[in-house]
Amino acid sequence: MSVQERKARERADRERLIVATARELAEQQGWDAVTTRRLAERIEYSQPVLYSHFRGKREIIGAVALQGAAELAAAVRAATSAADGPLARVAALAHAYLDFAERNPAVYDALFQLDGGLPYAQDDTPEPLKDAFAALLETLEEVAGDDVHPGLFTETFWAALHGLAALTRARRLPPEHTAQRVELLVGRLAIV
Repeated sequence: MSVQERKARERADRERLIVATARELAEQQGWDAVTTRRLAERIEYSQPVLYSHFRGKREIIGAVALQGAAELAAAVRAATSAADGPLARVAALAHAYLDFAERNPAVYDALFQLDGGLPYAQDDTPEPLKDAFAALLETLEEVAGDDVHPGLFTETFWAALHGLAALTRARRLPPEHTAQRVELLVGRLAIV
């Protein structure tokens, strides 16, 4: 291995450590607790080293969001591949999405609540974000209907899931009724 390859590997390792540490700290104490000073202390590097990877917290949030988008896409695809039939796949998608939001609140916030400096729904949207949307679209286009644009249907269904996730997390909706809400949402598709 050349010196240049070793340095590139070490740089990538440091970047992964910074993102993992930020994510861990955010999951434990919330995003307000994630500061460059605190991260530098936890990873045992100086703040200038941290700034050589990320210009600040916003870019770190963006990196966590991209990582989370890949994880969300994988979770949705795994859940839907195990389901039999279009409506069962939609229900599996909804449960996987809501489970992801519940299990990973800081990552979910990085993806959908906080400013990570990432463009959404644009030509320059990063691939992990496009792929997460594609994971939803792959299942939802099956049930969108002949006269409905699959992308618009996916956006609308996603908005409903996001609302359920946000309201449940904020304790505006009781979590014990999540399964019934998903059943109601998916059941409406069966009669359209």
